[in-house]
Amino acid sequence: MNKYGEMARSHWATWLPQAYAAIQDPDSFFWAIGEEAASQVDELTDQLAGTGQPGEGYLQRAGRLTAARRQAEEVILPQRVLPPPEATQDEDQDGSRPATAAGRPAAVSPGHPMWTEVDAEQRERLGLDG
Repeated sequence: MNKYGEMARSHWATWLPQAYAAIQDPDSFFWAIGEEAASQVDELTDQLAGTGQPGEGYLQRAGRLTAARRQAEEVILPQRVLPPPEATQDEDQDGSRPATAAGRPAAVSPGHPMWTEVDAEQRERLGLDG
C-alpha cells in the first residue's frame, strides 16, 4: 500500500469510523484508493508543472516540480483520501463542531461558506473550471 492508501486508512479510522467499520476488505479498499490517488496526483502534477524554461537549473526544476506536486495533492487528496469527517452527535444544532481542549474547532464543517470559496478559488487558479 502506498503513502496515500496509508494516509486514507488512518484518516478514515479517525474521522469516519462508521464508514471505516462498514468496509469489508480494508486492505484492498485502501490499496485501491492509494493507487487511484497516486495516479491522479501524478497526472495533475504533470499538467501543473508544465515544461521547464530554457536554462532552468536543477534547483529551479526541483522547486517547480515540488510545487506542482503539492498543488496537485491539495486538489486530489480531499476528494477521496481525506474526505470530511462524519457528523457526530455532539455537533451543535447550527452544524458547527465543539472546540477541542486547545480551543480550536475539532473539525471544520464542510458546509462552511469558506470551503466553497476556497474550492472555487483553487479550481480557478489551477485552471480546472471552464
